[in-house]
Amino acid sequence: MSDAYCTDCKKETELVVDHSAGDTLCSECGLVLESHSIDETSEWRTFANESSNSDPNRVGGPTNPLLADSALTTVIAKPNGSSGDFLSSSLGRWQNRNSNSDRGLIQAFKTIATMSERLGLVATIKDRANEIYKRLEDQKTTRGRNQDALYAACLYIACRQEDKPRTIKEICVIANGATKKEIGRAKDYIVKTLGLDPGQSVELGTIHAGDFMRRFCSNLGMSNHAVKAAQEAVQKSEEFDIRRSPISIAAVVIYIITQLSDDKKTLKDISTATGVAEGTIRNSYKDLYPHLAKIAPSWYAKEEDLKNLSSP
Repeated sequence: MSDAYCTDCKKETELVVDHSAGDTLCSECGLVLESHSIDETSEWRTFANESSNSDPNRVGGPTNPLLADSALTTVIAKPNGSSGDFLSSSLGRWQNRNSNSDRGLIQAFKTIATMSERLGLVATIKDRANEIYKRLEDQKTTRGRNQDALYAACLYIACRQEDKPRTIKEICVIANGATKKEIGRAKDYIVKTLGLDPGQSVELGTIHAGDFMRRFCSNLGMSNHAVKAAQEAVQKSEEFDIRRSPISIAAVVIYIITQLSDDKKTLKDISTATGVAEGTIRNSYKDLYPHLAKIAPSWYAKEEDLKNLSSP
């Protein structure tokens, strides 16, 4: 019991809560101070030694706006040996065949969630990928296509839309066997298909080399000092017309910064961390080499250090 001011007693009195009626009463005069209040505690008691994995603290699961049947529904129980076995089993089979129109979407969302978890993506990216797949499913164009490639492509597009891009190679690792070519084709197909609907185009956004920098540096175990220098250098590199992919530029900037530090990284290590081939890093280094003095931060490397770098 707790205390509250009673308007009839004109003083602080103890309260009595009637959970069955939802009323709060004054313990001295019986005045109903609050009626029809909602009890937010659990409907059931949960015992720690129970073998069941279900926790009946609340009835029903969370609703999903992307599913038509996400509200509370009736489920026909399995037969338990009583006289109504025949009727119960027949109704159950009928329900399984006809009631769940979102079965395919539920499976797709589960697979996308698993892929997202393996990549360490935040919930907003997973939800965006679910939305993209739902729009695709609404147009009835997914039948007969590689579903794993479509799921992976939805995640790839969602990452770019949320400004947290991942490379096709990174996506391919968790795509349940779908190849880079299949994911690329699925991505182009999604953009083309959803772009046909007025006002429903898929904007992928622009990828910058800096979008990958922190993650690649973390994979290599670089120091905060070196990471800061790499981020500044990659921003300066955008001022020059270097016709390389953002991922390649990120890889070569990391190579340059590590060569200017005591903790040098080999091309093989950088290639493994970034997914960029060693030959591509070498060729990108040739393009970036003439601009080293303007790209490398002056507080990180002196002119003498730049001259000690190997020429391409």
